[in-house]
Amino acid sequence: MVHYGNGVAADSIEAAAWVKAEASDPVGNCVEIARLDGGEVAFRNSRFPGGPALVFTRSEMAAFLDGARKGEFDRMTV
Repeated sequence: MVHYGNGVAADSIEAAAWVKAEASDPVGNCVEIARLDGGEVAFRNSRFPGGPALVFTRSEMAAFLDGARKGEFDRMTV
């Protein structure tokens, strides 16, 4: 099992199935995520698919999603 670190080139992550939110803007700009074999989750900018990816553990991802569901980050898009 391969573990990827933060800043890895997103296009070098083998077998990543990148997912983009249906709510992305009209030209497709969005954050894309992929679940990795080790259970981590990688994030990349859809405008730069080969650029760096941020990699988070399951617990980090769970904490982020919990905060997003509770609206803790809503002010980031204002």
